[in-house]
Amino acid sequence: MKPILVPHSQYQDVVLRQLQEGNVFLIRKDWPLAAIFWMTDLSPVTDFLQDAYSTRGPLPRDPASMLRSYLLFLMTCPQVGLTEWINVMKRTPIYAILSGFPLDDLPGVGTFYDFLARFWNGSTPHWRPKRQPKRKRKTKRGKKGEKAPTATPGRIKRLVQWILSHPEKNPVLPSDRLFDFFQTQFLSTSASLGLLGDISALTTAGDGTPLVTSVYPRSKPTCDCRARGILVCNHPRLYSQPDCDSGWDSARERYFNGYHLYMISAADSPHDLPLYPRLQSASQHDGVSLVLSTTEFQQRFTLGTVDKMLLDAAHDTEAIYKLLDTHHIEPFIDLNPRGTKNTATGSEVKISPTGIPLCPKGNEMRPNGFDKSQNRRKWRCSPACGCSSAKYGLTYHTFSRDNLRMFPKTLRGSEKWKLIYKRRTSVERSNKREKIDYKLESGRHLSTMMWYNRIYGIMICQHMHAWYLSQKEEWDLLKTVFRPFLA
Repeated sequence: MKPILVPHSQYQDVVLRQLQEGNVFLIRKDWPLAAIFWMTDLSPVTDFLQDAYSTRGPLPRDPASMLRSYLLFLMTCPQVGLTEWINVMKRTPIYAILSGFPLDDLPGVGTFYDFLARFWNGSTPHWRPKRQPKRKRKTKRGKKGEKAPTATPGRIKRLVQWILSHPEKNPVLPSDRLFDFFQTQFLSTSASLGLLGDISALTTAGDGTPLVTSVYPRSKPTCDCRARGILVCNHPRLYSQPDCDSGWDSARERYFNGYHLYMISAADSPHDLPLYPRLQSASQHDGVSLVLSTTEFQQRFTLGTVDKMLLDAAHDTEAIYKLLDTHHIEPFIDLNPRGTKNTATGSEVKISPTGIPLCPKGNEMRPNGFDKSQNRRKWRCSPACGCSSAKYGLTYHTFSRDNLRMFPKTLRGSEKWKLIYKRRTSVERSNKREKIDYKLESGRHLSTMMWYNRIYGIMICQHMHAWYLSQKEEWDLLKTVFRPFLA
């Protein structure tokens, strides 16, 4: 059967009634949870998932209560599994009450998995089929402190060229239903509260992080070669996690098995709020993940316009500058030094590896303003240098259209650049919140579907917690409603 909408006001009445009848009290630590779920209306999820339910069968559990309980699980006990969460609710009645469940009628673990599967818009819980060719080798490791290079040179450039030549391509992703719900119910609220920055000219940051799912890749043979005494063969195998492989973790300097999670966050958010996640195989390079993630996010984000994107030196390739400029996004990317040779310009002036013009004597020229009418930056060498007979000194102009990487619209290293670029680390803080505070890697899931549910659930928790912090004084006035039940 289709689920029946339970209004949020009815949920609030049930909470108060069960607190009174069950003789249950709220301790100080539980107050933020009570305030967050008391003020957050999750009932729209019932209408949102209507098409995911059949018209036949028994009456399902209230979707809002199921989602509320899953979010409460991620906020309180993310290090345990859903099976243990059922036991936690039995031992701690306040969690069952805040979820909206009767104390004598808690759902089973299978009910949670059935509910979460309704957010997945795919026929299988994985991106790829389980039957795959045998994986022969690990990805190439990077240098000390550096991320692993792309597996094939020129891959990012070819990918960008293909995307720009096929602007009409917008494939439906199995995770689209999750993002649609996340955008309409949570991103929109955060935007209205001003927690994402200027939504009409949004500044975003992107970065990848390893997501470890298992110690070793698990697979089974599809042949009987070993039974026939053949110990080494190249027949396909059945992988339990077909979307995962082995990658190089540059921070810990070791190989890992799992996913490469690429996250786009709101750089101007005071709470470092996430916007869009994308799971790739562990061997995927940050540059490739950025190209795919940015394109998908641009096609799906409807709340505003992305104006700037802040990225680290792993994204420093001309193809990425071209892609972002085509999307009318100003890139702020730290230079990745590739050599020490200066670039000739056809005149006496040369360009240093950092994009600064050098006078004939080899001295760095200084910026001397930007000509908006010609869309060019002016550089000047002091007359005291003696490299030119001109009274004003030698001048030189650079154009962003000639090389957007070397000559960005905002001068690299300027005060304006530093002020904007220092917010790039917001995405790293957001990833830290997901991996450390919310124990993302404790999921112990096999399917990409469940990993996406866990990631989006954690992102929702981050936004809900930001709502509480931004309105703490107002929400704390609710203690008058719960005063009889506060310990």
